[in-house]
Formats: sequence, structure tokens, C-alpha cells
Amino acid sequence: MKPMKAGVTKAGKGIDTLSWNILGQTYVPKALTESAFSWHALLPPGTFVPPHIHTNQDEFIYVLEGRFDLILDGKEATATAGDFIRLPMKIMHGLFNKSDQPIKCLFWVSPTGKLFDLFRQIHNVPDPAEVTRLAALHDVNFLPPPAEKG
Repeated sequence: MKPMKAGVTKAGKGIDTLSWNILGQTYVPKALTESAFSWHALLPPGTFVPPHIHTNQDEFIYVLEGRFDLILDGKEATATAGDFIRLPMKIMHGLFNKSDQPIKCLFWVSPTGKLFDLFRQIHNVPDPAEVTRLAALHDVNFLPPPAEKG
């Protein structure tokens, strides 16, 4: 991994012009070092990141536009523009766009771990089961869906 260079990453641009399609969401990497990785994300209405756990990373989200419906450590929460979301390592979280508007936000994790490599591998992978399998190889463990209430 290269050392970080001082500079400005322009709006709409990412590292080495990268932009990833992750199950219908757009992730544009903004900065990458061994200690931190950040990316801009666009989550269209109806998209989500199912409940999962990062085994060795703290994750953060700054909401720029839209509304997240969240599951944080088994509890429901919401976050809107200007809110800051803290997702400690080893704590389950799921992120959902249940609105009719896109969510724009800035994510980052610390340390970087294997997440950059995971995103590179799951770019344009349409099968959620394959994404889940690859995630487990990169220290992100997706949880099974909750049992139906009946």
C-alpha cells in the first residue's frame, strides 16, 4: 500500500478513477492508507447492506443526503443529513434505504484491513450469496436473516 499523498480528491472522482457497483450501490474510494480507508457511497431507494460484523475495523458514516434506517447492535435507529454514525468493530449493524430518495454519504473504516480488496472483488457481482462468501474471506461476516415472526 502506498503512503498517502497530500492533495484534494475532487467531487465525483476517486482513487485511480475507481467506482464500484456493489449490489446496486455506487462506492467511490476517496483515500486509502494502511490505517484508514474512505469512500463516497450512493445508496438508491430500496437498497441496503444486510446486518454484518466487521471483526477488526471500526466503521464510520457521515450522512450527506437522505435517511438511513439502521440496525445497531440489535436496536433500530435512524440517521439523516448531518448525522454521524459510529459502528464499533465486532458490533452488528445493518444499513437500509427505505425512503424514496437516494442516500449520499461518506464511509470510512480504521484500520483498512481487507475491505478495499473485498470491494474490488465484489464489484459487479450480482449474487448476494457470492458477495457473502467473499466478504467472509475479508473479515466481514454477514448474519443470517432474522426469523419470520408468525
